[in-house]
Amino acid sequence: MPADPLAHPMPHLTVQPTVTVAPAAQPAPAAPSATRRYAGLDGLRAIAVVTVLVYHLFPGVLPGGFIGVDIFFVISGFLITSLLLRERSETGRVDLRGFWTRRVRRLVPAIAALVVVCSAIALAIGGDVLVGIPRQILGASTFSANWLSIAADSSYFAQGAPELFRNLWSLAVEEQFYLVWPLALLAIALIRHWGARLAIVLAIAAASAIEMALLTSPGSDPTRVYFGSDTHSFGLALGAALALLIARLRPLDLDAGETAAQVFVRRWLPPLGVAAVFALVVAAYGMHDEAAFTFRGGLLLVSLATAVAIGAAVLPGSGLGRLLDAAPLRWVGARSYGLYLWHWPVFVLVCAAIPDENDPQTAVVVGLGALACSVAAALLSYRYLEQPIRRHGFRGALRRLRMRSRQSRAARIWTWAGAAVSAGLVAATVAAMLAAPAATGAERFIQQGAASLKSSPAPAPAPSSSSTLRTPPDPHPVAQGRDIVAFGDSVMLASAPALQEGFPGIGIDAVVSRQMHTAPELVAAAAHADALRPVVVIGLGTNGSISEDSLDRVLETIGPRRGLVLVTVQAPRSWTPGVNSTLEAFAAKHPDRVVIADWRGAIAGHLDLLADDQIHPGARGGKIYADALHRALLQLAEHSTVRVANPWDQAAPRPQ
Repeated sequence: MPADPLAHPMPHLTVQPTVTVAPAAQPAPAAPSATRRYAGLDGLRAIAVVTVLVYHLFPGVLPGGFIGVDIFFVISGFLITSLLLRERSETGRVDLRGFWTRRVRRLVPAIAALVVVCSAIALAIGGDVLVGIPRQILGASTFSANWLSIAADSSYFAQGAPELFRNLWSLAVEEQFYLVWPLALLAIALIRHWGARLAIVLAIAAASAIEMALLTSPGSDPTRVYFGSDTHSFGLALGAALALLIARLRPLDLDAGETAAQVFVRRWLPPLGVAAVFALVVAAYGMHDEAAFTFRGGLLLVSLATAVAIGAAVLPGSGLGRLLDAAPLRWVGARSYGLYLWHWPVFVLVCAAIPDENDPQTAVVVGLGALACSVAAALLSYRYLEQPIRRHGFRGALRRLRMRSRQSRAARIWTWAGAAVSAGLVAATVAAMLAAPAATGAERFIQQGAASLKSSPAPAPAPSSSSTLRTPPDPHPVAQGRDIVAFGDSVMLASAPALQEGFPGIGIDAVVSRQMHTAPELVAAAAHADALRPVVVIGLGTNGSISEDSLDRVLETIGPRRGLVLVTVQAPRSWTPGVNSTLEAFAAKHPDRVVIADWRGAIAGHLDLLADDQIHPGARGGKIYADALHRALLQLAEHSTVRVANPWDQAAPRPQ
């Protein structure tokens, strides 16, 4: 058996001679090779794109649906490397110009159509959907969307600024891989020992995963490590390593012999492949984008499971390959690139065009409408744009279009109409770039709140007991600003000016994208620093579901002599009802120490006071937030066993 996979044909066990179907953001087959396809990959692409669509269009249904991107990465690394190996083995060289030309044909036409169509619609809608359009179009044009978003401090996980072309970050990572990897593979080919080659590729994967883990900071926004080509390339590298490994096993007779490789491939790899697919489905349900484990090994495990599934699917006669090649899965997989491209911009535009009253039924209708529009756009793009250019090239497709326009008058009219529409879309795209505001309404409210916190004076000290002005002790004293410390997310941050005005001296610790699972650590850190006050306010839950365990840990940390105020959530998100139900049930379970500040109920009739995202309050909305907190403090003073010490009462110690 020859020892050099970079110098010999691809192994028999990895391919089946059938018609190639278009991958999602994947390359067309190498030109010198016969038409081939890999069993099961369309099915894996279908699983990947479905999980991503559900994750975005129906928030909360598949909390881990974002792992579909990592499945795509592994498939891409495997296919690209396999095609390069095959081309080198069959022709003795790699045509880099031809390789990159095929990538451009595959990716650019659909992206160009997406950008001009969605930008024109965004211009018609106006408002927040135009924010960041120039940067996003630049990122789409140069395949640098991930790094431009990082430089702009744009969050993938924030709920307040749904950028129109945010999903193009992953295509940027892949295109950067397409640019660099062929050169790197040719350099690796100079190493004679096959094991050293594989070790280098695996080391690249390990380095990327380790960097992601080291740069991940629990409780902070993980966009940097998620978007970074350096921190999120382990899936691409693992796919490349799998291609090298399979090439090494060529051709392997699975029906005879009892070598370790034969036994493993024949007996153990098929069930491991099935288990890997099942693990991917479980991860789509159970992995959360706010959990540190996701970025400290979770996504690496997803990539490893994908590699195992690919290895099992491409075996000759693989049952898993046949299962994943079911007609519906192959149909979706062939069109997965367009589905991935269109679904997010369409969803953002639909949400901007349809008023959302935070009704779960409305959210479902919005998701279904966005899905229908995305499928229609992807099918049109696949049939009339992507496939013709893939088959005939840019100039060939234009020649065929000119030939058809000469066949009849109707054809000429349609051709000229199409050209006019295209010119109009390009002009509208330029206008959208010029009209783009600097920040969304939500971002402006948040920035005002952050500025208010930075410029706020130190809390005024409590009056001295020697003062001549004395007041009788209040049996039910209501907490004042100096008695309150509040932990929250961007909603509390946007409300900070009103809170500071209504409760002078209040302590506020609020940051964008914070989730409830960070509350116990925040409260514990404040307790350790002796910064807790008699009343603790928690305003979290906007950015994801919550658990009663987090609330239990907060209550245990603050101790029996402090009161806890939980602020309900107003957000057009699927998890909002569950969050509010959990908060209310917890307060009912601890009526002597916990009360609810019903922000959701208070703002329900005044959603016009919120930003376009229907989450973040402006100045008038912030006053309603402060009023809801004031009512909760009255209830705490009247009914709770916790008592805020009267500043004139020397005998009443301040709770610790």
